[in-house]
Amino acid sequence: MQSPCTVLIVLATLISFPTRTPAKEIQLRFVTWRPEAAWVWDRVIADFEAENPGVKIVREVGPHSSTEFHDLVTQKLRNRDPGMDVFFMDVIWPAEFASAGWTLPLDRFFPPSEQKEFLPAPIQANTYQGRIYGVPVFIDAGLLYYRKDLLQKHHLPPPRTWPELVANAKVILAKETDPHLTGFSGQFKQYEGLVCNMMEYILSNGGSLWDEKELKSALELPRAKQAVVFVRDRIIGEISHRGVLAYQEPESLALFSEGKAIFHRNWPYAWQAVNDPRKSKISGKVGMRPLPAFPGGKSVAALGGWQLGISRFSRKPELAWKFVAFMTGREIQKRLALTGLAPTRKGLYEDADIIGKNPQFKSQLETFLLAVPRPRTPVYSPLSNIMQRYFSSAVAIPASDVDQLARLAARDTDRVLDLLREKSRP
Repeated sequence: MQSPCTVLIVLATLISFPTRTPAKEIQLRFVTWRPEAAWVWDRVIADFEAENPGVKIVREVGPHSSTEFHDLVTQKLRNRDPGMDVFFMDVIWPAEFASAGWTLPLDRFFPPSEQKEFLPAPIQANTYQGRIYGVPVFIDAGLLYYRKDLLQKHHLPPPRTWPELVANAKVILAKETDPHLTGFSGQFKQYEGLVCNMMEYILSNGGSLWDEKELKSALELPRAKQAVVFVRDRIIGEISHRGVLAYQEPESLALFSEGKAIFHRNWPYAWQAVNDPRKSKISGKVGMRPLPAFPGGKSVAALGGWQLGISRFSRKPELAWKFVAFMTGREIQKRLALTGLAPTRKGLYEDADIIGKNPQFKSQLETFLLAVPRPRTPVYSPLSNIMQRYFSSAVAIPASDVDQLARLAARDTDRVLDLLREKSRP
């Protein structure tokens, strides 16, 4: 039997050292795709958690496909799901999500003075009706890659116009007599990448996809149709094999990396891939420059890239912004840039560490500054579907009636744009 003294000692101990209940963990839910260099993202998120004790970032990893990821995010937003706080947005989504009232306006967190630290094109893409809805994480824009060794061998300069590119490719193909070599590798499968590719041809010929002020299609106008016919007859018809009609980015890059294409259109990430001797047979033999234009036109690169947005239905908007600000801050963008992702903060293009490891960023900056966003509209998805069908039929069928296909695409485009005109009427 315990003595009274022992009992008192035990009671005193319990009073002096009460049992501690762990603090409740605050979860912030982040919907993302599976990234390249996943370990870098793991470290970045772990650092945020370390700086914010008690906060746990719960990640939901969605599909790699932009279209399928859009479907996942859209479903959550449409359902007003409070289980999604922060999410990635493709550069073409902010207007759609803002118009639907799904994304939180970030003006009170992200003032113009801070926006000026970023490249102008992605800020423009994240702005809708005068308000900002996303913060850019990294930027993409179309670039021309070329076999520097083959051009030097045949005393040809890097092409500045599309007709010059075709002519140079035909000279090299004729002299190399390699049955496996093709002139051009791009993204011509029926998907969003096809819209990016065709937009670059059309705009560099002085055309446009549609008139954003009048809200009318421009696909049936002469300069737009001339560019489409050029792709059908000169790019696909003369210097590429028909397999490119089924190519997205990975397939088109693989063809070029295997040394089986002279010219290649892709995003900035391709530079590291084609210069990695473990993955590429042409490492050290590749040049890169802005995309060509048509005579009298100017080079146009479709803007790509990803941004972070905050759900309007998040119950933790202040904490969500803290996470977004951390992920898009200078330090984290630098760490991501060192892995090859082109930063969206202008000042990082002067950072010696980044340029030392990725010297290509210096030359890519010219393209990033001139990059053109796809038209910002809440009805972009149906318009993209119309353009994908039109462009695919027009360039894939050698004898396609481009005039008729363009008229039909313009008619369907105008029907969708009518919805915006009706909405804007008093």
